[in-house]
Amino acid sequence: MGYRLHPVQRRQRPDLTETKPRTAPVEDVGTTDPAIRVVVLALLAVDGVLSALAGALLLPSYIGAVPFPISGLISGLVNAALVWAAARWTSTARGAALPLWTWLLTVAVLSMGGPADDIILGGRGLLAYGALLLIALGVTPPVLVLLRRGVR
Repeated sequence: MGYRLHPVQRRQRPDLTETKPRTAPVEDVGTTDPAIRVVVLALLAVDGVLSALAGALLLPSYIGAVPFPISGLISGLVNAALVWAAARWTSTARGAALPLWTWLLTVAVLSMGGPADDIILGGRGLLAYGALLLIALGVTPPVLVLLRRGVR
C-alpha cells in the first residue's frame, strides 16, 4: 500500500466480517407457506388467460384505415411480467412458465373455430396472420425472461 499508509491504525469493519445477514432476502419474504405459493401461481396462471383474451380481442385494432396490432406486443410484455412474478414465487422454470403455458393454451383455443364457425384470430391482409403475429409477439419477451433466469 505504500509507506504513507503504514502508520495509520488498521480498523476492523463490522459490516465486512458479519456472518449472518441482518434481514431476510427479498425473494424469501412471504414464500414460506406452500399454500400461499400455490394460490399466487394459480392467480398468475389466470392472468395469463386474461392476457391472451385481451390480446386476441384487441388484435384487430386500427389507426385510421391501417391495421395496428399493438396488442400482441402489449400481451407479450404483460406475459414477461407474469413470468417474472411467477419466478419470484417458485424455484423451478416449469413453475415460472405457468402463465406462459396458460396463455399459449388460451391462444390455441381461440384460434379454433367456435360453434358457429366464428373465428376470433382471422381477417384479411395483415390480420390473416394475426394468430402467428400474436404468438410471436406474445411468447418472445417471456421466453427471454425465462432464459435470463436460467443463466443465473
